[in-house]
Amino acid sequence: MIDVDHLRREVVKPVLTHLKLWSLSAEQLMLGIAATESRMGKWLRQLGGGPALGVWQVEPFTHADCWRTYLRYRPPLAEQVLDFAPRLYVTPDPIDRVEADALLDLRYCCAIARVKILRAPERLPAPGDWSAMADYHKRFYNSALGKTKPDDFVNACRACGVIQ
Repeated sequence: MIDVDHLRREVVKPVLTHLKLWSLSAEQLMLGIAATESRMGKWLRQLGGGPALGVWQVEPFTHADCWRTYLRYRPPLAEQVLDFAPRLYVTPDPIDRVEADALLDLRYCCAIARVKILRAPERLPAPGDWSAMADYHKRFYNSALGKTKPDDFVNACRACGVIQ
């Protein structure tokens, strides 16, 4: 498990700042998602043989969808996200710009997870509103099909030190 303050300082805040998508709400939500999805990096591949990758457990389909239907039409943001992609995984394909295994990289996975949240139709919850963040995570990140329940989010945040 990665220490929450270390992940905040070394990955989350610098990535969100570089993407010009930082806010305290975004930072807290990203840390909460990392706590819920992978216990702050305890797992980099989804348990049970699932497809999700990285600290934020992004599925390859979601990763491809971010590039095909969102980043493709926002070149400045796409270039900022590419700044975090390990060159080994960058492709010449103008649509599928990066292979999914790049999600194993902390900064790149953080950037893609933030893009996924950016696409949500509602504003981020207020900073410190952990109940609203749990609901937001379930509706716009984990989805109705995901196994996580809102209580799981808050409990994971407490266990990993996101909520003091």
